[in-house]
Amino acid sequence: MSDATSPDPAPVPTRSDVAGPARPGPQGAGPHPEVPRTAVVTGAGRGIGRALALGLAEAGYAVALVGRTAEHLEAVAQEIADRAQGSTADTSAGEVSAAPRTVVVPVELTDGPAVRAAAERIEAELTDLGGVGLLVNNAGVVELAELPFAQDDVEDAWRVIETNVRGPLLLTHALLHGMLSRGGGRVVNINSGAGHRGTHRYTGYGISKGALARFTTQLDTQYREEGLRVFDLAPGVVATDMTASMPTHDDRTDWTPVGASLELLLAVADGRLDALSGRFLRAGDDTVAELEARTYDIVIADARRLRL
Repeated sequence: MSDATSPDPAPVPTRSDVAGPARPGPQGAGPHPEVPRTAVVTGAGRGIGRALALGLAEAGYAVALVGRTAEHLEAVAQEIADRAQGSTADTSAGEVSAAPRTVVVPVELTDGPAVRAAAERIEAELTDLGGVGLLVNNAGVVELAELPFAQDDVEDAWRVIETNVRGPLLLTHALLHGMLSRGGGRVVNINSGAGHRGTHRYTGYGISKGALARFTTQLDTQYREEGLRVFDLAPGVVATDMTASMPTHDDRTDWTPVGASLELLLAVADGRLDALSGRFLRAGDDTVAELEARTYDIVIADARRLRL
């Protein structure tokens, strides 16, 4: 018996509740939202964002390419078109499969009015395809110097926090209303283990990734019942321009292949990991099959969240 001040404990879900054969149950992440095969990828002009955008397009997703530099985004859009042109063809009919739709959207992601205008344009461009189904908040930066906090430039640390947190907040907010009005959507925040553990350098980066993890939890808590599914996806240590600028990786030889992130992202996009909404996935350590097999145990333990 519970006292008057304590709610009755929630029933313990069964395995079929958490991850049934067709749909996760109410104690997991709820029914799969029906969302269009459209995606928005920030930081899509280079590095991890470019690779994720290319992979989504190859999987048949229409992709809005978002970032600061129009030239880089245009190059990725052209690469998507070239890959489609040179890939599969109906040779008997002499017809080449059409390239997935791409929308190039240069924008400064910390500029509120500019982000709202960009979101309106994206929604307009994808309306006939059902609107935005997937948002990948990938764009991010790191400090210019590899220093502990006392020696670091606080303004530079704040630049990192603002870019890595304000940007995802602004764009998610601008697209969220449309997603919810259509019955849901999926958001993937590209995160890092640095948000969950202490480090001896890059203070602003660690703070920003911890805040992003809490943002994931908040969105999942507030909007799961309305069909939103939200994930933290850590790509591991991928060879990019950003990691090349970090002295801590000068002698590294064991890089995480970006394909490991793409595998997890496509599984999220297809709804295979919906029962793990609100939780942390790590490319290079996690595989889709392992996560599916361990879903019940993860949910029962309430693991892979930023919490005490």
